[in-house]
Amino acid sequence: MIADFVAQFAKLIASHPDDVKVEVKEGDENTEILLFANQADIGKLIGKEGKMIGAIKTVISGCKAKDGVSYRINVEAV
Repeated sequence: MIADFVAQFAKLIASHPDDVKVEVKEGDENTEILLFANQADIGKLIGKEGKMIGAIKTVISGCKAKDGVSYRINVEAV
């Protein structure tokens, strides 16, 4: 559910939406979401001073209250 949200949101922002992929690595208490995108879109996804990725993290942090799992997002180039 969270990974699908991140993927759809990233595809709306990216200039190359076909290159956007999301992988999820689940742990005991935290889950890492790896967001892969075209090199040209990395800056758009992070935003000025990290505000765009920060906004995504804020939305996802609300899910922690529901299921008790912490989420981390990392943006990487394809």
